[in-house]
Amino acid sequence: MALLAQWRQYAEEKQQEQGAKFWQDYFKLETEFYKRILESKPRRSTVQNYAKKYGVDLMAMMGFLDGINDSLKEKNDLESLEAESEVNLNYDKELLYKNMVEAKADWLYNLPQWDKHLTEERRQELYKEQKRSKTVVKGEKVGRNDPCPCGSGKKYKKCCGRDA
Repeated sequence: MALLAQWRQYAEEKQQEQGAKFWQDYFKLETEFYKRILESKPRRSTVQNYAKKYGVDLMAMMGFLDGINDSLKEKNDLESLEAESEVNLNYDKELLYKNMVEAKADWLYNLPQWDKHLTEERRQELYKEQKRSKTVVKGEKVGRNDPCPCGSGKKYKKCCGRDA
């Protein structure tokens, strides 16, 4: 079984056993992981070597890789990863920041290590961009006698607004 499937099964079992404590412990590890990632230059290495470097087991390392993958310049093929698989952690700093905001991970996007990568002003801009991107704007309501928005030229009530 590939590491990603093992990680997901492991996390589900641990959550059932320990509940919220599992995720609290994991988030502490994750915070340390991101502090170190933000302080160093990303390179390529194996999953096993990264786990050793960051002082975690393979399952926690796989959780980190699963979390950061959407923020990488070149995504890792998570479905096929094994302990000896080579992975990269070359992240896009702005995308990583926005993904942390989207995940509501304030313990990560407020880390002081971000100061080295993004100015406070830029972080505020990225925060606002991310929040705006999820805002749903309702379109103007079409009246019964207005032209149908589908472009047929008929009144809305005689076209798409008709009860089927």
